[in-house]
Amino acid sequence: MKRRVLYTFLVVALGLFSIFSGAVLGRKSVTLKGSDTMVILGQRWAEDYMKAYPDMIVQVTGGGSGTGIAALINGTTDIAQASRPMKQSEKDKLRDRFNTMGNEIPVAKDGLAVYLNEANSLAELTLAQIKDIYTGKKTNWKEVGGPDAKIILYGRENNSGTYVFFKDNVLKGEDYAPATQTLPGTAAVVNAVSKDKNGIGYGGAAYAKGVKFAAVKKDEKTPGIKPNPETVADGSYPIWRHLNWYTRKKPSGDVKKFVDYVLSKEGQGIVTKVGYFPVN
Repeated sequence: MKRRVLYTFLVVALGLFSIFSGAVLGRKSVTLKGSDTMVILGQRWAEDYMKAYPDMIVQVTGGGSGTGIAALINGTTDIAQASRPMKQSEKDKLRDRFNTMGNEIPVAKDGLAVYLNEANSLAELTLAQIKDIYTGKKTNWKEVGGPDAKIILYGRENNSGTYVFFKDNVLKGEDYAPATQTLPGTAAVVNAVSKDKNGIGYGGAAYAKGVKFAAVKKDEKTPGIKPNPETVADGSYPIWRHLNWYTRKKPSGDVKKFVDYVLSKEGQGIVTKVGYFPVN
């Protein structure tokens, strides 16, 4: 009797699996992997697109820009999401494996914000001051016009495109101070700064709950500016970047259809809703 029940259960289970597998196999798929800064944006695009095209599956995972580009090179994702430009060494690896230098598609703009705790009396920082803080040359808030308290540094892990972009464009290639506490995502940086009155962090402008943005000055003589649609669009906010997609070759088929949607008025509208800025 037990054997008969078990046999019946296995037959039913296998039948359901076959039906499910057939349904999944009958659907087309596009995969995105990479930037944690972009993962929510990618998920929102995917959700909206799959509602319009139920026969499509769009899978979005994070892990960092470097991880996404590595997956593109290894052939395990269709699209790499990256918050920093692809490195020449990565292009060389892609060329060696697929005989292509890759294809870059700007899909959004982002103002890289400098986060302060809401209790911090400081309102603005120059680019030079931010660099000195994150390279360890200035370690007390009073050195940059703030309270007499130790500066607590929060940042991203080194596989993050945000980490690389900030190092290249704000620190001018210098190393981060050893005291910088590295965290696995922008949301984690925001959360840490929101709980630490002496904390400072950096990341995408879409992540702002519980912290305030420092107004950033290009130098001592210029006004402090915060990231918003106008200042990112006209370039007056000094720390902005493109958020990019990378494909191995020029998109075609289902990947091209998804790219076209993302660059459409509808797709760029989601960019604004998430808190980033349209690319066009």
